[in-house]
Amino acid sequence: MSYIDWYDNHALKHKKIIDKLTAKNFTKEQIIEYFEYEKMVENEKEFCPLYEKNEKCHDTVYLNCYFCACPHFRFKDEGVEKVGEKTKYSFCSIDSKNGGEGVYGDAIHQDCSKCLVPHTKKYVTKSFDPSWRDAMRSCVVDGDLAT
Repeated sequence: MSYIDWYDNHALKHKKIIDKLTAKNFTKEQIIEYFEYEKMVENEKEFCPLYEKNEKCHDTVYLNCYFCACPHFRFKDEGVEKVGEKTKYSFCSIDSKNGGEGVYGDAIHQDCSKCLVPHTKKYVTKSFDPSWRDAMRSCVVDGDLAT
């Protein structure tokens, strides 16, 4: 699955949950609490393939899944730049000290597995937007492949 396909599919799943919660008059705080890992595993099993296995994507006690992807993640399915003979497809816009790069053959992808920036309650509260797509609008990189 391409990045943009995942992004579009996830935006629809996220909207479905937000619509359900706003129809129940959930406040911003209640929505943020609903997206806590333990509640999502219980209430929204189809949201994440790891939920069925009762696994977390990050090794932390508290995990908020509102930003399943990070607003600082940037991607372009055609590649964002050439690095020697390899193509970089994604990167972190804040160059998080806990982020890294994974090299897979001739592809370079951002590795966010050790970064917790978007999964804290403080971050979600500060960056909250009921439209996940609007909150994530900067993730899709436009323009020509840089060489």
